[in-house]
Parts: sequence; C-alpha cells; structure tokens
Amino acid sequence: MDTRERLIESTRELLWERGYVGTSPKAIQARAGAGQGSMYHHFQGKPDLARAAIVRSAAELRDRAESAFTGPGSVLDRVAAYLRRERDVLKGCPVGSLTQDPDVMADPGLRRPVEETFAWLTDRLAGLLTEGRANGELDAALDPRATAAALVAVLQGGYVLARAAGSPDMYAQAVDGALGLLAARTR
Repeated sequence: MDTRERLIESTRELLWERGYVGTSPKAIQARAGAGQGSMYHHFQGKPDLARAAIVRSAAELRDRAESAFTGPGSVLDRVAAYLRRERDVLKGCPVGSLTQDPDVMADPGLRRPVEETFAWLTDRLAGLLTEGRANGELDAALDPRATAAALVAVLQGGYVLARAAGSPDMYAQAVDGALGLLAARTR
C-alpha cells in the first residue's frame, strides 16, 4: 500500500475511533507511518484528507450494501442479508457516526458524502421495496420510501442501542423487529 493509501486508511480508522477533532494530522501521520511532507504532498490539509477518507468509507458501505441487494433470493431475503451482514456493531457505522460529529456536519465538503450515502441507501432500499410490491411479494399498500427510511433509521438506531448496552444483541433485536414488521407485509 502506498503512502497516499496508508494516509487515507489511517484517517478512516481515526475518524471512526476519535471523530474529526480527535483526528490530528500528527496522529494520522503516526498511524500511517508517513511524514508531514508526505501528507501535504498528497493532500492540501486535514479537511482534504478527511474528505477522501469519508468518501472511501461511503464507497465501501455502498459496495457492501450493493452486494447484499443484488444477491440471491426474494426482496425480503436481500434486505435481511444487508441488515444482518457481518459488521462491528459495537464500533458503530463509520459513516453514520459522522452525523454526530459537529465539525463534519458544519463543513459542507465533509457533510456531502455522508448525506449522499444515506440518500443512496434510502433510494436503493426504496427501489427494492418497490420491486417487491411490483412482483407481488409485498403488500401493495406498503410505502416503499417511508419503509426504506424506517429501515435506515433502524439500522443506525440499532448501532446506538448496541453501543449503549455494550451488546450486539440490541442491534440484532432491532433488525429482527424491523424484518418482522416487513415480513408481516408480505403476501
């Protein structure tokens, strides 16, 4: 992995662990094993590097989601595969946790990839649910857009509940509850 990649990956990890303010250029450089000159050779500064890291985390989230969404099975199977995929629940969502970071939310350049990721995820889930309605798998009265927003909220809220309880079981319960509600809308 070259220096630029090490800087991005180190920043991703630090943003997830410490947030934007806690992610100092010195900490990034130390974790990446790169000097100050290398960092500023590849990036204009901390905001530029943080944006690259957030964009990378968002792309990874999308890739993992898309893998589940295009997998085998019914719409409900694919939604369940996404919600139940292996993840470090107690660490939280690397993109969702950024919404709690006031410095990220105050900077349009850092906020934009977070907003775009949640918009994409909600749109993608709504598309799957629309597909389920169209193929007769889901009740025609189901509102795909509202249900997709609820699923995203359950996912992010599940992380919060798990972290608060110190147990991934809370995440699993939230997901099981949402999938149970969705299964009740199958035909």
